[in-house]
Amino acid sequence: MRLGVLDVGSNTVHLLVVDAHRGARPLPAHSFKAELRLAELLDEDGAIGSVGITRLVATVGEALEAAEDKGCEDVMAFATSAVREASNADHVLARVREETGADLQVLSGEDEARLTFLAARRWFGWSAGKLLLLDIGGGSLEIAYGMDEDPDTAVSLPLGAGRLTAGHLPGDPPDAQDVRALRRHVRAQIARTVGEFARFGPPDHVVASSKTFRQLARIAGAARSAEGLYVQRELSRSSLREWVPKLAAMTAEQRTHLPGVSADRAPQLLAGALVAEGAMDLFEVGALEICPWALREGVILRRLDRLPSS
Repeated sequence: MRLGVLDVGSNTVHLLVVDAHRGARPLPAHSFKAELRLAELLDEDGAIGSVGITRLVATVGEALEAAEDKGCEDVMAFATSAVREASNADHVLARVREETGADLQVLSGEDEARLTFLAARRWFGWSAGKLLLLDIGGGSLEIAYGMDEDPDTAVSLPLGAGRLTAGHLPGDPPDAQDVRALRRHVRAQIARTVGEFARFGPPDHVVASSKTFRQLARIAGAARSAEGLYVQRELSRSSLREWVPKLAAMTAEQRTHLPGVSADRAPQLLAGALVAEGAMDLFEVGALEICPWALREGVILRRLDRLPSS
């Protein structure tokens, strides 16, 4: 069957169309995405403004048209932290439903972490042993750990690259004191969770998903995306530590000249690097492997698992 999964994230609205059936690897057939950066459009009261809602409604409508054009039998639509934490979330969801017909399901932060973990477990398999997953989105950081397909523990922290950039790094390039203050804030937040994971023992394999981690790995020397999904890509803590001060000294425009860094994500890359470095330090991770699958694939896999056996 052909399925669509519509992800209304803090940075991007992304439709992924796949051909899939139970027990098989989902095969991507089409992708539609638009950068809205909803996490940066919240007003001082924490609400998504009228301009942001209008843009969201229009983009969801375009995505649903694309899904119809590509012959999707069903579209699973969900929203993450930007909508979840907006003070006017109910109004936003109602507008989207009334004007597009899409009933966005709002995932909790823990749901995000658990579904992303499922995708990583399926990608790496049982031989990966105890898995620690890190995922940096626009609005939140997800961390999950476990031996099975459902993690033993999973948390979501308000440490997304878009959120932190908008709230803590106004300068371009950022002021050194702002960078230092954000570094302290990030590490204090992550440190509160370390004990919850430490009681399960050290992981056998540490993996990371999300565009932020992919871009950080790329500037640190990992293979280009054009070389395919199955090329192993890693990010070491030592390489990341070298890049953080370099990124802090650059303007957003200068970062766009780095390999694999898009103009849309360049302003957020420093905040994402500070979160990645903090997590790797506090969890004592020397290196991690980039996972090509993430939340959208987790949603698809969970849906396929619930199909009746043929």
